[in-house]
Amino acid sequence: MVYRLLGNTGLMVSEIGMGCEGFVDKPYEEVKAFIDLMEREGVNCIDLYTPDPEMRSMLGRALRGRRDKFVLQAHLCSIWKDGQYKRTRALAEVKEGFADQLKRLETDHLEIGMIHYVDSLADWDEVQNGPVMQYALELKEKGIIGAVGLSSHNPEAALAAVNSGFIDVLMFSVNPCYDLQPAGEDVEALWADEAYEKPLVNMDAQRQELYETCQRRGVGITVMKAFGGGDLLDAELSPAGVALTAFQCIHYALTRPGVASVMAGARTQADLMQSIAYESAPEEEKDYAAAFAALPKISWQGHCMYCGHCAPCPVGIDVANVTKFLNLAVAQGEVPETVREHYNLLAHHAGECIACGACESRCPFGVPIIENMKKAAAIFGS
Repeated sequence: MVYRLLGNTGLMVSEIGMGCEGFVDKPYEEVKAFIDLMEREGVNCIDLYTPDPEMRSMLGRALRGRRDKFVLQAHLCSIWKDGQYKRTRALAEVKEGFADQLKRLETDHLEIGMIHYVDSLADWDEVQNGPVMQYALELKEKGIIGAVGLSSHNPEAALAAVNSGFIDVLMFSVNPCYDLQPAGEDVEALWADEAYEKPLVNMDAQRQELYETCQRRGVGITVMKAFGGGDLLDAELSPAGVALTAFQCIHYALTRPGVASVMAGARTQADLMQSIAYESAPEEEKDYAAAFAALPKISWQGHCMYCGHCAPCPVGIDVANVTKFLNLAVAQGEVPETVREHYNLLAHHAGECIACGACESRCPFGVPIIENMKKAAAIFGS
């Protein structure tokens, strides 16, 4: 298992994480078997968006004696009322639900306290300026949560949250179909058939800005819906028009700026093992570039996907990383010191480009790499 630093939190999380769907409506023996499997394979990050009390109690029991081996991404504002899930911003309900969560999980702290499901600017304003954010910050100050997180499907709301400085971790829906959709407050639109009736060209600029801003500000991203609820893996259901593989979807998410872990939707142990197998899969099975370039309804023409097909450069330039740092600087309108430092650490720099064109001939997306190298040399210095 490969581990990544989750933004500036200091937490090391496994590239493959676990969404909590697999624990729901399962007997304790199956929940424990999931945790046994995760411990054995090194999967250490668990998202806990569902407030189902039985699931929380069984998970707490399964974690006995090994709680410190796992990073729990638990949600504030996701509560259980009248036998069903409810999202709330009422502070009394939030506090009661959080206290119950700690009790059922048999722990006195959570690594990430995730403010649940903020998909509109109005909702973000209510959270930011109201008692929910104050409560989250109090929990962090007391050490009851280690980091403040926020979950969202809307890049506009998420970007506002990230830029506020309050958020340490963002849980966001990342996959190659959703990333072409414009910002919106209706999450259902992300997978609605009509959203894909016309060909979609290139990543939504606001989504790209969101990922780059997270990387620049040190806000770690944990990914939900990497498989689009499974639709991307099914040719009949996939908005892309063809089926993609789990490895391709995971690799796409993990190559976005700021991303640390993919919360795999695993309803069975076999599902989870399929995602874990990504770590030992050959590079050609992870590679999404050729598949994406041939998708019938979607195009990334001219857009760098950081896929690495441009390599090897005859003078040793890491073209994908140079381009990533260039995009970070352009998005910011200046060169942040952290970006400059990472660029300077590269073994070879853009100014060494000899404009041979070998990289452009290999790029599946027709990216003007030579021009990008010139821009990077002008911005960072040769």
